[in-house]
Amino acid sequence: MKKLYCLFNIAFLLCLSGVTFAQTSGQLTGLVKDGKGALVPYASVAVIQTSTKAVVSGVTTTDQGTFTLKTPATGTYLLRVTAIGFTTLDTAPFEVTNTNFSKDFGTITVQEDAKLLKEVTVQSMRPKVVAHADKMVVSVDGTALAASSTAYEVLAKSPGVFIDQDGNIQLNGKGGIQIMIDGKLTYLSGKELQTMLQGMSAENLKDIEIITNPSAKYDAEGNAGILNINLKKNSLTGVNGSVYVGNFYNGMSGYSTGGTLNYKKGKWSTSANFDAARRVFYRNAVFNREFNTDSSSSKQYSNGRQEDIRQVPSLRLSTDYDINDKHSVGVTTNLYYQDFNSEFVTRTFASNGNPATDSLITATNLINGEFSNYTFNGHYLGKLDTAGTTLSANVDYVMINNSSNSRFNNLYQQLSNGNSRLVLPGSDNPSNFKIFSAKTDFTKSFSKDTKMELGAKASRVVSDNDLRFFYNIDNRNVPDVLKSNHFIYKEKIFAAYVNFNTKISEKWSLQSGLRAEQTLGEGNLLTTNTTFERRYLNLFPSIFLMHNVSKDYQISYNYSRRINRPRYESLNPFVFYIDPYTYAQGNPSLRPAYTNSFEVTQTIKSKYIFKIGYAITTDFIAEVPEQFPELNRTVFMNANVKRYENANSNLVLPIKVSKNWEMNNTFNVAYQDYTIEQKERSLRNKQLSYYGQSTQNIQLPKKVKLEVNAFYQGPGAYALYHISALWGIDVGLKRSFLNDKLEFSVNVNDIFKGQQIIGRANYNGNINEFDQYFGSRNLRLNLRYRFNKGAKFEEKNRNTNLEELNRAGGGN
Repeated sequence: MKKLYCLFNIAFLLCLSGVTFAQTSGQLTGLVKDGKGALVPYASVAVIQTSTKAVVSGVTTTDQGTFTLKTPATGTYLLRVTAIGFTTLDTAPFEVTNTNFSKDFGTITVQEDAKLLKEVTVQSMRPKVVAHADKMVVSVDGTALAASSTAYEVLAKSPGVFIDQDGNIQLNGKGGIQIMIDGKLTYLSGKELQTMLQGMSAENLKDIEIITNPSAKYDAEGNAGILNINLKKNSLTGVNGSVYVGNFYNGMSGYSTGGTLNYKKGKWSTSANFDAARRVFYRNAVFNREFNTDSSSSKQYSNGRQEDIRQVPSLRLSTDYDINDKHSVGVTTNLYYQDFNSEFVTRTFASNGNPATDSLITATNLINGEFSNYTFNGHYLGKLDTAGTTLSANVDYVMINNSSNSRFNNLYQQLSNGNSRLVLPGSDNPSNFKIFSAKTDFTKSFSKDTKMELGAKASRVVSDNDLRFFYNIDNRNVPDVLKSNHFIYKEKIFAAYVNFNTKISEKWSLQSGLRAEQTLGEGNLLTTNTTFERRYLNLFPSIFLMHNVSKDYQISYNYSRRINRPRYESLNPFVFYIDPYTYAQGNPSLRPAYTNSFEVTQTIKSKYIFKIGYAITTDFIAEVPEQFPELNRTVFMNANVKRYENANSNLVLPIKVSKNWEMNNTFNVAYQDYTIEQKERSLRNKQLSYYGQSTQNIQLPKKVKLEVNAFYQGPGAYALYHISALWGIDVGLKRSFLNDKLEFSVNVNDIFKGQQIIGRANYNGNINEFDQYFGSRNLRLNLRYRFNKGAKFEEKNRNTNLEELNRAGGGN
């Protein structure tokens, strides 16, 4: 705690000293948008002296429409904004009184040149992938393949993203990714995260930010980096919004529908978003297991089919109030509910080499339950001066409830004599999480090229998991106290960070940061009245050195240290029944994993990216199956892998074939090396894997857009598993009507059923193989209508960041 206390004091003193620093020079800043609220990149902004009409200085806007100019000498000036396709705009005159004078022009709106538009029709092709210094941004809004899709499916098609056999998300060959929504981490376990993202419509997504090496400003959680999903936001005055309806078929039928309603008047901005869907899912699976000892050998061969149906309504409400042009407050509420039913039927043939004991087990697993996540956020944003000094604060409260009821119908048949017996186990598993988090961030600009960021965060989580296992005997549920347990886990995390950005020279700039996180955890297994504690303080440095070789060529050198804490439910020492020969088990001995990551990134013309990285993780957390030959049983448990090394290279190569045809290509090569210690043996699993993805965006006549997405994932490794190659091709068409207010789209995904996930693990002479297909070939139809009345306005930016949800089980 002394280290953390010292860090807070240092941050506070730096803040106080920074406030007294005088700016070396002033600056003129602003944002350029068109009449529809879209950003206008590469517009010319000139400083004009009003008396002589001479151009004193000028600059072009960035790809985000922003500009920054050094304040000219004392005098009266105006800004002149020009851009191709727009009429020239002159601002009102302003007077510069001294060299420290600064002025933020806010949003400058330029209007389309009606005469030019009459002469030529331009069908713009928005780039899908845009490179920034610290991240890649993948556009989702308006793409044909996003229509009627889920957030999970769109995320899986992002550059470098791969979904493993358990539905976990990997990035550039590395696990431990963290998912954020509007800057707020989702507090989800692997399966529950998958369930939530599969229940979220991609219709509401704006873009996805891929941050492979986050700065100290972000929570240190997440070994592989962060995927931030940005939702669409209200940007019109008056009343506006949209409604949509979609249909889904993959052998099972589903639907999605919903709408958005926004209202902006004066200082108030309010929006409501509602979605309702019937999400369907199936899995065809084959499992092959061999159990071998010095004196015996047995085999199990299983095939099965799983079908899930989920009814998913969700509601998002938000309102913001501008106290004045410098301060705003707001609240956001996310209400997410899911009613789910699952049926998984497997037939398992078991043999130990003696035909007299061969058996067939038919297992029908029925699971139904309810899942809800209610998230409440209050936020404040203040612009303390015109030089870029800001203060923000966020308070979050989250309630997550998950109640599942499992019923198993297991029929054992002796093949030699036809004898059979029926066993009827079951379980009830109510669990809930309560999460409170508060954070504040302060930014101070000392000059045009020097900035400091400070922040602090505190969170508290209470996880309550009650597993009640029983057997149905003579229509009575008889409790099984040996498998039942009640586990409560409480955790507090206190964090503080400091980030410093400065320009070393005309070619070099530096961002360095340090984050401290104090973790206090306490687990209590009420069933046996046993407790354990977790207390550790960690420092997480980060360094970003940028070399601006030329206007079109930049190189960055990055280093960061990160942590991956065990998910709350993984610490619960439960034993969960899956089928007669398969169990899942918790592990209270799990330790946090630590990753040191290095990257060198080359960027050409802000769109071509070549990245080389190396990361080493100690105590990597992975699901490691353990087989017990004497019981013919397989137990899946999260365990610490001693060491994981990942060396990877990534290339982003967009190609403009013609004015109506653009390609976005991503290629990744990774070398994976796992060192696993199990039963006093050290095992190695090494693999050179490669990945390629190409998305074609083609503007056809009659306002028809064609999108084709193709990917190939070469053989890979994950802990003990070797994963075979897989591939897929998706096609989407979108047509606009009624002045682009009405859109109709049709998508066909995984046309050739190439997304077959096949894996194999061999450890201690035991074999575990699987071959699974998750019903990814499907047909989707979608219809969306947009309505609006009003003009654009500048929306306040807010950033919330909750890490604890990602280990709990809830999402927005």
